[in-house]
Amino acid sequence: MKKALIAMSGGVDSSVAAKLTKDMGYECIGCMMKLYDGVDTNSRSCCTLTDAEDARRIAYMLGMSFYVLNFIDDFKEKIIEKFVNSYVNGITPNPCIDCNRYMKFDKLFDRAKILDCDKIVTGHYARIEKENGHYLLKKALDETKDQSYVLYFLTQEMLSHTLFPLGNLRKSEVRKIALQNGFVNANKRDSQDICFVTNGDYAEFIEQNTAVPLKAGNFIDQSGNILGRHNGIIRYTIGQRKGLGLSAPHPLYVCRLCPENGNVVLGTSESLFNTETDVCGLNWISGHTPKESVRCKVKIRYRGEEQWATVTPNNGGAHISFDIPQRAITAGQAAVFYDRDIVLGGGIISPQGIDKSSSA
Repeated sequence: MKKALIAMSGGVDSSVAAKLTKDMGYECIGCMMKLYDGVDTNSRSCCTLTDAEDARRIAYMLGMSFYVLNFIDDFKEKIIEKFVNSYVNGITPNPCIDCNRYMKFDKLFDRAKILDCDKIVTGHYARIEKENGHYLLKKALDETKDQSYVLYFLTQEMLSHTLFPLGNLRKSEVRKIALQNGFVNANKRDSQDICFVTNGDYAEFIEQNTAVPLKAGNFIDQSGNILGRHNGIIRYTIGQRKGLGLSAPHPLYVCRLCPENGNVVLGTSESLFNTETDVCGLNWISGHTPKESVRCKVKIRYRGEEQWATVTPNNGGAHISFDIPQRAITAGQAAVFYDRDIVLGGGIISPQGIDKSSSA
C-alpha cells in the first residue's frame, strides 16, 4: 500500500484532504508543523494547542498516526526574519509564499523521505494534472478559494509527489464532507493570511523583532520637496492612502519607499501606474526556461486580477511588459504567470525593476 504524509493544521481543509486521501487507499500519516508559539485567543492565528488537538482528533478518527513536528527555529530564521528585514528595507514580502516554499513543502518532503511516503498531501485549493509526461499546476475549480498563486515555486519533482485532494471541490462541499463525517472543525473559520502577526499590526511586530533602531524620516513629493515627517518606512506600503497624517489639497498615495535615506515618496493616484517591471528568482514549472518572450496573463498580488503581458526571460529572471498600466506594482510581491488555468511559473518583483518613468 502506498503511503502519504498529510499536513494537518487543525483546520477543515486539511482534515478533509486527509479523509479523501484515506479514501483513495493510501496508508496515511498525519503531521502538524509547529512553526511558532501561537496562542489560544479569538485571533485568526494557527499553531495553537487547540489547533493541534483538533488535528489529532481528526487523525485518530481516521485511524491515522499523528505527529507534531517542531520547526519553530527554522520558521523564525527563514520566514519571520525575512519578513522583518524586508519591511526594514522598504520591501513588502509575501510570507505565505515563503512559508509554503521553505517550510510546508521543503520540510514535508524531507520528512516524507524519512517515513518512506510516496506522496505529501495538503489542503491547498489547486489541481495537479499529468499531460504528455509532464505535470501541470492548475487553478482550483473554486476560483474564489484558488491558491495556485502561492504555489508557483513547485517543480516537476515536487508535483509528482504531491496530492491536492480539494482542487476539484468548492469550499461549501468541503464543509459538507466534514459535517457528514462528524469532524469537530467542520465550521471552524479559516486562519488569517499572516498567521504570526496575530493582532494585524505589522509595524508593532517588526519593532518587537528587530534589534535595528527604526528611524523616522520625511514624506517628500516626487520633486523632492519635504511634506512632513513620518515614524518609519515599516508603517507604509505602496499604494497606501490612509494613515499618512498629512493635510493636502488632493489625495496623496505612497509611491516609493527609500530605505537608504528613510524617505517616503508621495504622489497622485495616477503616479502609481506602471507598465514595466522585473522579477528575480524565477521558477518555470515545466522545468524549461522559454527561449523567447511569452504572451500570458500575470497576477502581481494574491487578490489581484490577471492581466495580459509579455514576459521576456533574462539571466534567471524576467522582464514583464503589461499591455495596460498596473497600479502599485510592489517590490517583494510575487508575479505569477498563467496560461488560462495553467500556472506557467513566477518570481519575485525586484526593487530595481519597477520603471517609475512609465506612469499613466
